[in-house]
Amino acid sequence: MGATGQMRRAAAAALIGTAIEFYDFFIYGTAAALVFGEVFFPGLGTVGALLAAFSVYAVAFLARPLGAVVFGHFGDRLGRKTTLVVSLLLMGLSTAVVGVLPGFAEWGWWAPAALVVLRVCQGVGLGGEWGGAALLVAENAPAGRRGRYGAYLQLGPTTGFVLANGIFLVLQLWLDEAAFRSWGWRVPFLASLGLVAVGLFVRLRLEETPLFRGEVRTGAERAPVVEVLRGHWRTVLLGCGAITVGYALFYLTTTYSLAYATTDLGVPSTVVLSMLLAGAVGKGVTVWLSARRSDTWGRRRTLQGATGLAVVWSLVLFPLLETERRGLMFLSLAGAMVVLGCLLGPLAAFLPELFPTRVRYTGAALTYNLGGVVGGATTPLIATRLTGTYGTAEPVGWYLAGFGVVALLCLRLLPETSGNDLSVASGPVARTTGTDFPIRPPAV
Repeated sequence: MGATGQMRRAAAAALIGTAIEFYDFFIYGTAAALVFGEVFFPGLGTVGALLAAFSVYAVAFLARPLGAVVFGHFGDRLGRKTTLVVSLLLMGLSTAVVGVLPGFAEWGWWAPAALVVLRVCQGVGLGGEWGGAALLVAENAPAGRRGRYGAYLQLGPTTGFVLANGIFLVLQLWLDEAAFRSWGWRVPFLASLGLVAVGLFVRLRLEETPLFRGEVRTGAERAPVVEVLRGHWRTVLLGCGAITVGYALFYLTTTYSLAYATTDLGVPSTVVLSMLLAGAVGKGVTVWLSARRSDTWGRRRTLQGATGLAVVWSLVLFPLLETERRGLMFLSLAGAMVVLGCLLGPLAAFLPELFPTRVRYTGAALTYNLGGVVGGATTPLIATRLTGTYGTAEPVGWYLAGFGVVALLCLRLLPETSGNDLSVASGPVARTTGTDFPIRPPAV
């Protein structure tokens, strides 16, 4: 297969596989906001049940760094392709089992306990997914077009989000409330099996990346996580801090805002889901534009501009939502999704460029998923508490803006990476020094 054909297949496999895995991950968030409190945590009251459902939601984020370490270890030693197949299977099967899991009425406390276990499996699977898919693209793409090809990967979460929310919207429009709460919510989880079959067909036809094949010949790192924590810990921490605002913005806009608008503001869930789906289209456009632009503007510069926009939008997101006027609510949610696309576009190129080949899977995956723990795991919980305490969601916006300020500081300390030769990043200088930023120092 020619280099161009392999690049196209890698981009398609990254998009399709990541879309399926994020679909699996996102449907839990939607179900948690709409029905899981009633199904698995009855008797806790509206706020208590929602907090319990969001707590289980957070469990998967805590499991994602474990998945990054486990899959990163084997991905850096055995190859990107094999680990991506296993991560897809783990996520898909765990999601499908949720679709047949009895509720609290049938199993008592065993039901939420089993939900926690399955959610952990989802987190481990997704923890290994993004890093491997990002490397699949970055290590096949030419240096000057890694941002452009990385856009295909970053469109995967957007596609997964559209699929997840779209199927819930269709079910709510098609079924009455009783049928949806009784069995309709299970359909998206069971549908995962068909999607996983498609993803496996695509990924099993891939070849290993050329950079990894070269690294195998020179000797892959035996314990990648040890080297990452010993020699690249600063990069991991700064990278984590730089991306937390994207996680926080996404989950506050989608999962928390959906729950808040339907429960506290009394807006029909179909209206909010429709707004989010329309906003996701704008997100897809800005993912594509910002990813491509990062090839010419630079990764860090593009991310700094997007993060500045996120800080500004954080302060208007919830005041607009609380007007309960449909046009302003749509502006609130769609605007947040557009800003989010600007934030996410360059990441598939930026994070892999920060690490050498022999530990790139572990380094990129660990950074990405630790950002998820900080920015995504607890934000719906904290937002629910803040709203319950102050009676308005406006303090949640200030909380989100704080993430943005931290992200700007972290980006200031990270190097520009666009144009880096990824094969050089695994050469003698990086191998012997064990220090951060072997390619070029942070700009002053």
